[in-house]
Amino acid sequence: MLDRVRTYRIGQPRIGGRKLYFLLKPFMQQQGINMGRDAFLRLLGHAGLLIKRKRGKPRTTDSSHHLRKYSDLVNNKMEPVDSNQLWVSDITHIMLSDKDAFLSLVTDAYSRKIVGYHLSDSLRTDGSIAALQMALSGCGFRSLKGLIHHSDRGSQYCSLSYTGLLKEQTISISMTQSGDPRDNAIAERVNGILKTELLAPVYDDLATATEAVKQAINTYNFLRPHSSISMLAPAFVHGRKINVKRHWKNYYRKSDINRADKVTNKNENFIKRKKEAKKEKRHQDVDNAARSPHPDTTNKQLIT
Repeated sequence: MLDRVRTYRIGQPRIGGRKLYFLLKPFMQQQGINMGRDAFLRLLGHAGLLIKRKRGKPRTTDSSHHLRKYSDLVNNKMEPVDSNQLWVSDITHIMLSDKDAFLSLVTDAYSRKIVGYHLSDSLRTDGSIAALQMALSGCGFRSLKGLIHHSDRGSQYCSLSYTGLLKEQTISISMTQSGDPRDNAIAERVNGILKTELLAPVYDDLATATEAVKQAINTYNFLRPHSSISMLAPAFVHGRKINVKRHWKNYYRKSDINRADKVTNKNENFIKRKKEAKKEKRHQDVDNAARSPHPDTTNKQLIT
């Protein structure tokens, strides 16, 4: 079974243990191997096949500019029910031996398919426009009216050339209102999958990285099971009416109030609990004073 794990890792070098367990489950059933997910992960750990997550990246978003910033039409509440209803875009860095390259991505929020991408040696707007043009060309002559394009407020996405291309296609423009990555969570998740599972940490040059990105995105779109779409591949779901199911848990508490109100309410609740604790202690002191066998030695102010 470990040989099969190593075989999968040839094409997907950093695919996680849960995805491997899902892919190998039919093989285990065929071989009569009764092993749960946790036992499988322990087996990978003993064999040195678990993947360590890596954190940290350079800044790719510059929202300190004079260009128009659009409002948030998604607001973390829109859940698309079909392809080409919501596209999410983002830029992430790819490390080269002597510098950084920058990968622009456009992802369909329903199918999770990467519909457009481009790797560039700079953060110029050209890279983001090339990724958007790839996404648009994949739609052919279909009308995109009703489609929302969601991104951060970086200068690339606010540029007149980028927003102009969206308006030409009657695509609505939506942008995050803060630097919280959860405001563009799907795009951030796709970045993480590519970099932690399918791409190497460093490449020699831009040409090598470009070819690796192409292979990684093909693997992501056509081979990798995705936990947000019933463990199906994004390319299989894209353009089809499929009743998909999410196979992961959301550990963030849902609320209709915004995060600023949450912080305010948290502070107010803390002050309220503190006042109640003081009041309870004062009543306890009064009770203790009333029950004391030496009332003349107690705090008379508390009794009155």
